[in-house]
Amino acid sequence: MTVAFPIRKECPPGLCICERERLLEQAGADLRVLQLTLQEEKRLLDRLENLADLADLERMQVRMHQQLGIAVQITPSFNEVRTMRGISIVVEALPGLCRKTRQAIPTAIRRSLERHPEIAYAILNSNDLLRDA
Repeated sequence: MTVAFPIRKECPPGLCICERERLLEQAGADLRVLQLTLQEEKRLLDRLENLADLADLERMQVRMHQQLGIAVQITPSFNEVRTMRGISIVVEALPGLCRKTRQAIPTAIRRSLERHPEIAYAILNSNDLLRDA
């Protein structure tokens, strides 16, 4: 299959379960995620590490979904939220999305939350955890 844009290079055999080749073989498959080359991934992760506020994070979530098909869910955990680890950041499985990238996106967001705790507080507040009684 020929693609009109540069795509991510394949991972070493046995190292990843991204199913890149299977995705390329499927007729009519959504190939947007393959646009995330290593260079573009670095730009994305850098952008996620330098979020300004909750609105910026939400814009990035929408853009990642629109441009790449990547869905990121960010919610407070069911247990107590004492640290940034108490906020659940899940990148949904997507054929063609590298395992390392699925791990790197939440890590980048957590770094941003640690640098800007007001974003974490806004997430908690948007889920009624810090709202005044």
